[in-house]
Amino acid sequence: MCPSLYEPLGIVNLEAMACGTAVVASNVGGIPEVVADGETGLLVQPDEPQALADALNTLARDPQRAEAMGYAGRQRAISEFDWTSIASQTATLYHEVANSAVKPVDG
Repeated sequence: MCPSLYEPLGIVNLEAMACGTAVVASNVGGIPEVVADGETGLLVQPDEPQALADALNTLARDPQRAEAMGYAGRQRAISEFDWTSIASQTATLYHEVANSAVKPVDG
């Protein structure tokens, strides 16, 4: 559970997903980039404690769904957020930025 008001990435969500745990988190900052709502966990609006309680109860009442989300979360954490993936994504971004830089004109 990560009921944050602000979260640039939410590493705690990735850690939970890597452990095969379904996530309930706030739909803020970088969390939606990590947690796929309805697939790897449930996202709720911040400052809505009833929505948070409802999401937690939803998974508590449906352990098969929670287990499926935990499995999907683990697969997502491994495939998209392991160090090899992060390094590859970073290198790709640097390459794109370098190639889009304005080249000086010989004068």
